[in-house]
Amino acid sequence: MDLIFVGNFIDKSASAAIGSSSLLVTCLVGFFGGMSVGSGVVVSHIFGAGETEKLSKAVHNAIALSIAGGLGSMFFGYFFAPVFLKLINTPQDIYVNAVSYLRIYFFSLVFIFVYNLGSGVLRALGDSKSPLYAQAVGGLVNIAMDYLFIRCFENGVTGAAWATFCSQGTAALLTVYSLMKLAPAYSLHLRKIGFDREILKKVILIGVPAGAQSLVITLSNVMAQYHINSFGEDAIAAYTAYFKIELIIYLPIVAFGQAIMAFAGQNMGARNYKRMREGTRICLFMSMGLAFATSLLALQFGPQLFRIFNKEPSVIETGCRIIGISFPFYFVYCILQILGDSLRGAGKVKEPMYIVLVNICIIRTILLFLIVPVVQDITGVAVTYPATWILTSVCMLVYYVKYQKSLA
Repeated sequence: MDLIFVGNFIDKSASAAIGSSSLLVTCLVGFFGGMSVGSGVVVSHIFGAGETEKLSKAVHNAIALSIAGGLGSMFFGYFFAPVFLKLINTPQDIYVNAVSYLRIYFFSLVFIFVYNLGSGVLRALGDSKSPLYAQAVGGLVNIAMDYLFIRCFENGVTGAAWATFCSQGTAALLTVYSLMKLAPAYSLHLRKIGFDREILKKVILIGVPAGAQSLVITLSNVMAQYHINSFGEDAIAAYTAYFKIELIIYLPIVAFGQAIMAFAGQNMGARNYKRMREGTRICLFMSMGLAFATSLLALQFGPQLFRIFNKEPSVIETGCRIIGISFPFYFVYCILQILGDSLRGAGKVKEPMYIVLVNICIIRTILLFLIVPVVQDITGVAVTYPATWILTSVCMLVYYVKYQKSLA
């Protein structure tokens, strides 16, 4: 919503400023998203094993971790933002706006982390509706605040950042409320929020590799952004819109991944390996079918989708060339996401991290430096995405089959 308002009511420079600044946020949120995975896996194992006392400690540990992580990331991001934007070759004409947007956005990180870890706990307990309702209300608040700050107050890109602050704060508060309404034996009590050493250790052992995986994916996108920035404003604005349109396909895949991670974790705790395998197979085929359908729709209506975010013909044309390369292969991404999340739910987090590190971070970076100077066009960046998805999926499938045979 931020990008829709900025792209339609300000200009493409403002859109590019948001696009070039978003990767640092993704780095920090992605890493602590790994802690959400860690908390979710630990909670699902405990829940599956029926250990109520430990479950209460895990719930309060998750919220304590989200507050501490959010505050630390907020201070780090606020002061590091200008350095980061210079490192990724941000054009000077959008640099000031990008810094302003980032610094205000970082005030939202505590709310974002509380929502992510809290919703991870709720999903691990089988409640995927409460996080949905919280984010839906937050989304409505975001629309209202974007209109207020951008259209009424004319605050520009900083208004978009303040709109995010309000919306994520709303989502976080509603998530905390849902945690307080859990069964009395393990519901959230504000006075009990604190760290439990044993549970924190388990969360870190699972969460750090999962967070590192998210971080290396984002770092590979940072390298891509470095090359994108060299092609000017149109390329930056097109890729910024692309990353939003991509969410139509990507987010349902992530949702299936979150579902199978909770499902696998609960069945791992109950030692029901056959059911875990069957659930993974069903989840994989459902996600691939949906990804194939949404990819076709996005390709069919590409110009209309880009026009939502930016009305510049050159930006729309560039964006359509990008999706024409990557979207036909997006169903392959389901393999690495679903199988990887099933493994994480079972407690196997290092191996998926290594597979992603090698293929999506190292190999993609090498491909970028080999292909882009030769092609000298934005399509040189785009082609590295499906290439590394295929490599990663093959490796993930081989390891998954090997691991499942060890459980038989």
